[in-house]
Amino acid sequence: QVQLAESGGGLVQAGGSLRLSCAASGRTFDRYRMGWFRQAPGKEREFVAVIIWSGGTTYYADSVKGRFTISRDGAKNTVYLQMNSLKPEDTAVYYCAAGSAVYGRSRYSQYGYDYWGQGTQVTVSS
Repeated sequence: QVQLAESGGGLVQAGGSLRLSCAASGRTFDRYRMGWFRQAPGKEREFVAVIIWSGGTTYYADSVKGRFTISRDGAKNTVYLQMNSLKPEDTAVYYCAAGSAVYGRSRYSQYGYDYWGQGTQVTVSS
């Protein structure tokens, strides 16, 4: 049973930083992509960043490029999202997701992922 557990959310002032963690268990993730999505109240869930477990290639949404960094620690089976220069519009519930990295499945869509964490709230005050 795959489990993803996020942590690290909280309240921060604009311009501040937070680091989210996603501890993954239940299988090996060598052929998986690990992504972060977020959902603000009244809005659809949107892609934030993804890392291909094998090789470490990363992709980012334009809205976070240059401010957020996704990384992974294979020994700990953990994925991180370092968030710097936070803005009020970054306020959302952040979800960790895992999906098999097969051809034809979009890395940018929530439908390209099979497993989800419970989410962690990030609130950025102005």
